[in-house]
Amino acid sequence: MQMNPETRTIQVNGTSLSVFIQGEGPDVLLVHGFPDCHTSWRHQIPALVAAGYRVIAPDTRGCGESAISPAVSDYHVSNLVADLVAMLDVLAIEKVRLVGHDWGAAICWQLVLAHPERVDRYVALSVGHPTAYARGGLLQKLKGYYILFLQLRGISEFLLTRWNWLGFRLMTRYPPEMDHWRATLGRPGRLTAALNYYRANLDLPFSRNNPPATVPVLGIWSSKDIALAERQMLETEKYVQAPFQYRRIDDAGHWLQLDAPDEVNPILLEYLRQ
Repeated sequence: MQMNPETRTIQVNGTSLSVFIQGEGPDVLLVHGFPDCHTSWRHQIPALVAAGYRVIAPDTRGCGESAISPAVSDYHVSNLVADLVAMLDVLAIEKVRLVGHDWGAAICWQLVLAHPERVDRYVALSVGHPTAYARGGLLQKLKGYYILFLQLRGISEFLLTRWNWLGFRLMTRYPPEMDHWRATLGRPGRLTAALNYYRANLDLPFSRNNPPATVPVLGIWSSKDIALAERQMLETEKYVQAPFQYRRIDDAGHWLQLDAPDEVNPILLEYLRQ
C-alpha cells in the first residue's frame, strides 16, 4: 500500500486547488468546513489509509494553500461544487465515498443533490439536508446568528481580529485550533476568502425547495455543537430517498472529528465498509 502522502496543485474551474492524497484503494473524499483546511481531518486520514482507502482531502477554494478568488460571487456554492467535480475528473475518479463537515458538509449536500452519480454514499458531519436546516426551527436560527454578522464586509473582519482575535475566539469557542486559524487566516486575503462563503450564499440557509437526496446518507451530530441543532439532522431522514442512518456523539463540540476521533473514526469506517 502506498502510504506516502502527496500534495498536488490541481487547476480546476478557473482556480487552483491544493489537494492532499494518501493511500491506495477505494476513494474517500474529505471536505473540510469553516474556518479550516484539510488538516482538520488529521485524525481520520491515517485511520482511513490504514483501512485500505485512498484519501482525497482538498483545501477548498480560498482556504489553506488553494488559490484565493477575487470576487465574492466566486464563492457561490455552485462554483464550490463545480470545483470538486472538476477535481474528480482530473483525478479520473468516477465515484467517491464522500465525507463533509460544516461548510464542507453544505457543499457536499449540493454535490449529492446535483451529481448523485458521483457519490457512492455520504457521511454528513454536523450539517443536515439543506431543507431540514432551513426548517430547523427557532433554536437553529439562534445558533446561526453569526451568518448575518459575517455579511458586514470589512466590519466583521475588523471586529473578529481586534484585541488578539478576541471576536474570532468568542465566535468559534474552540481554543485548541486557535493558533492554527490565526496562522492560516492571518495571511493577506485569507480571512475575507473564508467569510465570502457566507456572503456569496446568504440564501442557502433559508432555501426550502431542495430535491431529496438519492444516495445513502449517514448523519453524525455532536451534543455540544455551538452552530447546529440536533433537529435539523434528525429531520434529514425526511429528505433522503435512500437508506439513512443517524449517530449522535455526546460530549463533543462542533469540531467532533477533532474532539472525539475515537468515536467518530469507528463509526466512519463501519459505514464506509457497508
